[in-house]
Amino acid sequence: MPHLLTIEPLTEAAFAPFGTVIEADPASMHLINGGSTERFHALAYADMTGDGARVIINIFRGQPRSFPYRLTMMERHPLGSQSFSPIGGGPWLAVVAPDDGGKPGLPRVFLATGSQGVNYGRNVWHHPLMAVDAVSDFLVVDRDGPGNNLVEVFYDEPFIIPNPV
Repeated sequence: MPHLLTIEPLTEAAFAPFGTVIEADPASMHLINGGSTERFHALAYADMTGDGARVIINIFRGQPRSFPYRLTMMERHPLGSQSFSPIGGGPWLAVVAPDDGGKPGLPRVFLATGSQGVNYGRNVWHHPLMAVDAVSDFLVVDRDGPGNNLVEVFYDEPFIIPNPV
């Protein structure tokens, strides 16, 4: 029988075990360019390993999911972190899970605003991009290079994510 998951608001404290929330934090703001630009400095760090690896910047275009959604799998990237920052401003879901002996444990679902991104830590179990209401573009910072940087695991029973809106 599927397990119903609860949707939590995305906060820095709640998401900390899985990575970093990326948003315009006034504590990190500095004025640059003669005072005409606010720079929110060092909000997250790309964590990449491997000979010949490099940091790349992509745009991912996510199709909206249908809810209730049957969550059946998770993935992780053992060789590098991966960040997602929405470009269009719509809400989206960040789904993560703690490691449970080399497989994903009980998932947690975070509702992110259109002004919040996340940087999933290296080896953190997460679900692929999950747009909510509309086709959504995301700026994605990722690892490119040799080595297998993708592990996918399927749950024995699905989890259900209710409609977040």
